[in-house]
Amino acid sequence: METNLAEHPSETPRTPLTLLGLGAMGTALAEAWLAAGHPLTVWNRTPARAEGLAARGATAAATVEQAVAANRLVAVCLLDDASVPAALDGVDLTGKDLVNLVTSTPGQARARAAWAERRGARYLDGGIMAVPPMIGVPETGAYVFYSGSSELFEEHGGTLAVPAGTRYVGADPGAAALHDVALLSGMYGMFAGIAHAFALVRGESVTPGELAPLLGGWLAAMSGSVTRTAEQLESGDYTRDVVSNLAMQVAGRQTLLRTAEEQRVSAELLQPYFRLMERRLEIGSGEEDLTGVVDLLRR
Repeated sequence: METNLAEHPSETPRTPLTLLGLGAMGTALAEAWLAAGHPLTVWNRTPARAEGLAARGATAAATVEQAVAANRLVAVCLLDDASVPAALDGVDLTGKDLVNLVTSTPGQARARAAWAERRGARYLDGGIMAVPPMIGVPETGAYVFYSGSSELFEEHGGTLAVPAGTRYVGADPGAAALHDVALLSGMYGMFAGIAHAFALVRGESVTPGELAPLLGGWLAAMSGSVTRTAEQLESGDYTRDVVSNLAMQVAGRQTLLRTAEEQRVSAELLQPYFRLMERRLEIGSGEEDLTGVVDLLRR
């Protein structure tokens, strides 16, 4: 289920809401809701951060209790999971619709949902797939994974879609966090490869600016492996549609390692993955794709 109503703020129900937390992301969310005409109450532990938003029409609550009491829909964008109970300790949540936009683990999200429900609130967990400058700008493709109360999502989906697109991924409160962390983990793996690639050419005749478009284009071309890996995992056939088999890639790793040594670059970002490839070759088939390393990671 995916929506993005930020392009048409006039069509979005102007539901009043409260936002707790005005860091970089919280402020971006607040600005998007205000721009769309939503009555907004804000609270931050450091009150000065609310002054700019108050000048633009937001109501700055003096206390978190006042902020929560102001509206049924309450969005939380604090530092971490522990900040949520710390801020809301003793606050009456009865009848509230709590949308938690704090980056957390699936287990933390499930525990926070149970915590909210014990206190009389409906709960929706969110995983934001964007950085602050992308919020409120539909063409950036920003979106938020949501999971938890489907009734809450259906009722407030239009309001939630104002800052960024929405993708509801199920009733399990931990599903949004799981999707979020899975995508972020893939991102950091890519960042590791990018760092190694730039380290190899550092100080050489190839400048970072020259390598950048080549590297970006190559990574984009290789992104098709994501779909192929998914299909192989679902079918259980790791030899299906193999382009470069495991045996060949294990043999080829030596060239990458020797090049790193010649360039006086540490291979510490590559070695863990290469070791997994070697282990898979020992127990699997050389005709497989690299998909088998997924099974080695499962404990």
